[in-house]
Amino acid sequence: MKKGLYVSLLALAVSGAVIAQDEPVKPSPYRETPTRINNLVHTRLDVSFDYDKAWLNGKAWITLQPHFYPTDSLTLDAKGMDIKSVGLVNGSKTQPLTFKYDGSFLRIQLNKTYNRGENYIVYIDYTAKPNELKVAGSAAITDAKGLYFINPKGEEKNKPTQIWTQGETEATSVWCPTIDKPGQKCTEEISMTVPAKYVTLSNGKLVNQKNNSNGTRTDTWKMELPHSPYLFFMGVGDYAIIKDAYKGKEVSYYVEKEYAPVARTIFGNTPEMMAFYSRITGVEYPWVKYAQITGRDYVSGAMENTTATLHQESAQQDARELIDENRWEDVIAHELFHHWFGDYVTAESWSNLTLNESFADYSETLWNEYKYGKDAGAAANYSAMNGYLANPENASKDLARFHYNDKEDMFDAVSYQKGGRILNMLRNYLGDSAFFKGLNNYLTTNKFKAAEVHNLRLAFEEVSGRDLNWFFNQWYFGAGHPKLDIDYKFDDAAGKVSVIINQTQESSLFQLPVAVDIYEDGKKTRHNITITDKSDTFTFAYKKRPDLVNVDGDKVLLCEKKDNKTAEQFAYQYKNAGNYVDRREAIEYSAAHQDVAVAQTLLVSALKDPYFGLRILTLGKLDMKNSAIKAAAEKTVTEMAAKDPKALVRAKAIEVLARYENAANKGIFEKGVKDSSYSIAGASLEALAAVDNEAAVAATKAMLGQPAKGGLLAAITAVAAKNGIEEALPTISQTFGSMGLSQSKFEMLQPLSMLIAKTKNSEQVKKGIDLIVEFRESIPAAYRNQTDAYINTMVLQGIENAKKKENTPESLQLVEYIKSKKEADKKAF
Repeated sequence: MKKGLYVSLLALAVSGAVIAQDEPVKPSPYRETPTRINNLVHTRLDVSFDYDKAWLNGKAWITLQPHFYPTDSLTLDAKGMDIKSVGLVNGSKTQPLTFKYDGSFLRIQLNKTYNRGENYIVYIDYTAKPNELKVAGSAAITDAKGLYFINPKGEEKNKPTQIWTQGETEATSVWCPTIDKPGQKCTEEISMTVPAKYVTLSNGKLVNQKNNSNGTRTDTWKMELPHSPYLFFMGVGDYAIIKDAYKGKEVSYYVEKEYAPVARTIFGNTPEMMAFYSRITGVEYPWVKYAQITGRDYVSGAMENTTATLHQESAQQDARELIDENRWEDVIAHELFHHWFGDYVTAESWSNLTLNESFADYSETLWNEYKYGKDAGAAANYSAMNGYLANPENASKDLARFHYNDKEDMFDAVSYQKGGRILNMLRNYLGDSAFFKGLNNYLTTNKFKAAEVHNLRLAFEEVSGRDLNWFFNQWYFGAGHPKLDIDYKFDDAAGKVSVIINQTQESSLFQLPVAVDIYEDGKKTRHNITITDKSDTFTFAYKKRPDLVNVDGDKVLLCEKKDNKTAEQFAYQYKNAGNYVDRREAIEYSAAHQDVAVAQTLLVSALKDPYFGLRILTLGKLDMKNSAIKAAAEKTVTEMAAKDPKALVRAKAIEVLARYENAANKGIFEKGVKDSSYSIAGASLEALAAVDNEAAVAATKAMLGQPAKGGLLAAITAVAAKNGIEEALPTISQTFGSMGLSQSKFEMLQPLSMLIAKTKNSEQVKKGIDLIVEFRESIPAAYRNQTDAYINTMVLQGIENAKKKENTPESLQLVEYIKSKKEADKKAF
């Protein structure tokens, strides 16, 4: 599963929060691996859907056998169902069985005692009612209804009717009686009866389609390889199916029909990803097919249901968005890699979740490195590391975590981003050959089974011949990360440099094998050291004072670091050490010291960095109030705005160019407004407004009938808000309402509210307020306290204040309307 971006929503709403704890925190309970009494062998379902009631009517035939000890009973997870009958299948007959059901667990008394290896089949006739079940989710999975009916009655004009399921963590049991634990695995067959106009998707292969006399069709999907219940999937809707192939296996993309022309642009790298992952793991893609489907109102980023990955609607991007970048490519890579790590070999318990998620997270680094080069891979790795470091609370959590309050708590930046960075360090320590052979050993030893972290350690130890207990104890079974303070002392008379490294973290000390690169007379010499103590000093000889001593030469350490180098040393590092993090560190240092000539020179030079991400970073760091920077950079920035090969860089350059307030650049901005890239057009429109507001207003009005997303939508809204262009509000409101829950939508709140505040049409104002309230209420409960405060006291209050100032009968009615919307929110709590 790829988590949503709700943390960044929260970061925008709250600049900082401190939670006071007056009482000692109660320790979280120990979470043991679930005991196995019975094992799933096969699940067969026959289901149909009641769209009016949002119910599933199902029949289940579940094959099981005792795990080891004889048993005469069976307990299944079955949440919020009506259980009509339970029986034991004996040939062509079904014998009724005694059962008890409490709304969560179905406890069945079997007809006899069954022994290990002895199969039996239980039949259950039931109705699932997911909308009538109240189950909380997590930050990654915003609720846990399991089965979702989207616009089932077709009452929402601009939303398709769909059905999709979300099993992780233990929500498959909302629509399918099962043993809902990740360590369980079984084969599966699902027959879905749906209106004939819809297509279906499930795990495995479509083996039969039958047209029924009542306008429905029954599709049967068969999964012949075992997988865990949380990976069971059903999808139904009016989709276009775009087909690709990989080594004779079907690869397909289910998208809403308007996105059919760009489906391959979004998902088309999938076959190449399958080939790449098969090669590096040494395990050929093991499943019969691979399909990807989009779902409206999906509760997370994406989910790796075996052979049938479900993506949030944000995956669907139009052609103009894709000119900037395919923002969903990392998610596509992430979910595919789960088909080895998570689906093929599964974490045996949620305590071991990192065995699934750290690999999927790290796959984004691996794919970017392979497809787009080392800088792109290192950029993905660095971004993920900062995602973990951004929240200080993460440092208190073990990676393999056997104490937690709720299984949903495991879906965090520790299981994902920290785990991925640990794999990156292990790869560096072992070397590529041993690392990837270790992955192969882990996968082949545990295929179609469940594993724990020790299985991973043993696989790497067997291949490398090295004891790795120290590594796993500190990184997997311990918490925190090192904080390093690095100093350098040069003794030219003795020809020695001392590197003093202090570990300043409050947690335990770390053992850190790293490389130290010493650059002397243009030549690099590498020394391998191991940091072990609170304060370590390493001394190296030289003939001529080194231009640079570079600790962690490969830049792989997961750490916070204060590296006490000079501006000259960082400048040398940028030009000669050369990898992405080396250059980024030098840019960041120079950005903080723009009054230093060496730093100014480096920043101007970095505007031509070979990696586009560092060009964007540098553009964003330029201090235009610094006359030297402004003079030195303008020509380069102007060239970048016109010629850079990356649309996102051109957009950023135009944004910077606007700060020069140079009317001579108006032509660049006017041309950019017409660019096919939303980002370039948006940056150009805002830049045009800075030099010629009337021209920007005219351009805005001309674009109101055209599609606008991303940066262009934000710019149109900002110009309309600044100038009170009321006729823009209906179009902007409609676009805002159609956006999924996302960072972009959150960022739209402020300019949208400013435009609403200036609008005199009461009906349009009410519609805008309703859309803001609808968005407020769609944000996951875990974040509502913070985001509600922002939306109510900043966004809605701003509109209310503006309407009070108008002081007309109509505006005062709107004031009361806004108050009622805020009061309704208070009552909800």
